[in-house]
Amino acid sequence: MDDASVLYLENQFCFPLYAASRLTTKLYAPLLKELELTYPQYLVLLVLWENDLQTVNEIGNCLLLESNTLTPLLKRLEQKKLIKRTRKKEDERIVTIALTAPGKALQERAVLIPQQIASLFKDTGLTEEDYVFFQQTLLKLVSTLKDETSKI
Repeated sequence: MDDASVLYLENQFCFPLYAASRLTTKLYAPLLKELELTYPQYLVLLVLWENDLQTVNEIGNCLLLESNTLTPLLKRLEQKKLIKRTRKKEDERIVTIALTAPGKALQERAVLIPQQIASLFKDTGLTEEDYVFFQQTLLKLVSTLKDETSKI
C-alpha cells in the first residue's frame, strides 16, 4: 500500500465494521418495529432477559455504553412499562433495573428474531458456518479491543 492509498476508505479497518454494523442494525429495524422497540432498547432487554435485576452500570458494561447514553434509553423503556428503575436505599446513586411483567412477556415475541436474522443472512449466500465464524471472530475482536481500550 502506498502513502496515498493508505487513507482510501476501502483500506480502512474500521469502515467495514462500521458499515456492517449499520447495515445489520437496519436488518433488525422492521422486526423490532413490530415490537415497538429500537435496536438499543432491544439490546437492553436482551441483557435483562438473560439476567434480570441489574444495575445501570452492569447493563452499561455489558453493552459498552456510558450511563449518560443508557439513562435516556432506560427512561423510554420505563415509559413503555417494560422495565422498572429503582434507587437502592443504602446508596441512591445506584439504580437497579428490573423487567416488568410486560417486559418479560415481550421475550416470547422476540424469541424469533435471532432465527429471522440468521435466515436473512442465509438469503445473502452466507452459510451457517460463515455466520458462526463471523460471530466468533467479532466476539474475539470485541474482547481484544475492550482490553486495549481499557488502557486508554
